[in-house]
Order: sequence, then structure tokens, then C-alpha cells
Amino acid sequence: MSTTCGPPAVLAWRDYDPEACELPGMFLGELALPGPAEGESERLWHLGARRVRLPGVVDLAGTPDADRAAAAVGALCLVRDLTARAVLVEWDLRLDPAAGEGWRVLSHLQPPRRIEGPDGADDALREWRRGHYLCKCLWRKGPGFVQIRDRRWGELRRFTADEPEYERAIETLAHGAPARSVPRAVLDDFRGEDLVLDVGPLAWWLPYRISRWLQESMTI
Repeated sequence: MSTTCGPPAVLAWRDYDPEACELPGMFLGELALPGPAEGESERLWHLGARRVRLPGVVDLAGTPDADRAAAAVGALCLVRDLTARAVLVEWDLRLDPAAGEGWRVLSHLQPPRRIEGPDGADDALREWRRGHYLCKCLWRKGPGFVQIRDRRWGELRRFTADEPEYERAIETLAHGAPARSVPRAVLDDFRGEDLVLDVGPLAWWLPYRISRWLQESMTI
């Protein structure tokens, strides 16, 4: 069971283009997200949502308490899972003023509308937008192994594991979970590769899983 809680509702449209969204029938209205978090992106997709706006700010500043951490991770889950479906997500991000280049761990996600907190946030946002593309950091499940393919830092980094505890850990962390809920050695491996984000008491799995290749798989 997920420990996170995303936004209670989002605004959604049937198209991503602003002009098209002004046409009759394009606005889906305010859609409630009753949970569970694991199915929200799929439900929005099947409702026809191709542009989704999250309320408020995804707040990663400071050390959030359990409730704030759960809300932030829940919102990030929605951004990640909609990004995987190539849905345009409109969201705002607050980082710790000392975060520096910490935004890069999130740079595989749909870029936010604005970043608050660190000096140089506007420059970071411009770089994020210029460098964003689909499948930048993803994971896939093969026969007897899991593999992560990560280009957030420019070059391709691969992480492949055939031990079953790695797959179980990914499933546990996918929508946020206490760090103690997965084996310490596995979590340390994931942290060493910047594949999890620690938000207060929660650890959250960063890569998204794709349902189909958008290009020939050898080029990704």
C-alpha cells in the first residue's frame, strides 16, 4: 500500500496545445484523485487528459514532516507517471535554497512552470527545459532482471540487477515508502546512482517505467 497522498484534484484538458484547449469540449474540468496513487495517471489518461495542472507547489525545501513529505511525493508520482505517458504536466517546484544543482535528479520529469528557492533557479529551469526529452531516465523489467537507463547527466548510465530484492525494492519505493522498508544495501546502491530521492522520512523511486519504446530501443 502506498504511503503517499497526491493532490486531491487536478485540472485537465483533452489536448496539450493552449489554443486547442480553448475549444469547446476540451476542458475536462477539475478531476478528483481519490486514489490509490498507483492508478491515477492511468485513470487520467483513459479519461482523455493530455494536459494536467497540479494545484499548489511541490515543496522539497527543508526537512518535511511525514504529512508534507507524503504530499510532495504523491505529487511527484503523478508528475513522473504522466511524464511517462507524454502528458503535458503544469506544476511548480520549491527546492531548498542550498539545493544547488539538486534539480538535475528530477530533470527526466516534465519541466515545472517555475522553480523557487535556490539562486540561479531561472537558469536551472531554462536548462531543464532545453535538455528535457522522453525516456531520459527509465527502468524496464526483463526476464529475470531489472535495468535502469539514465541520461540525466548527459552520458548513458546503466544499472542492471538480477537479484530479486532489487525488483521488490523498486516496487516498494515506486510511490514512496519509509527508507527502512527496503534492504539497506539495496537502498545504498540506489542512492549511489541517484535513483531514489529522500523526502523527509520517505524514499521515492525516481525513474519511470515505460509501456512502449518511443524510439528504436537501441537509441535510448
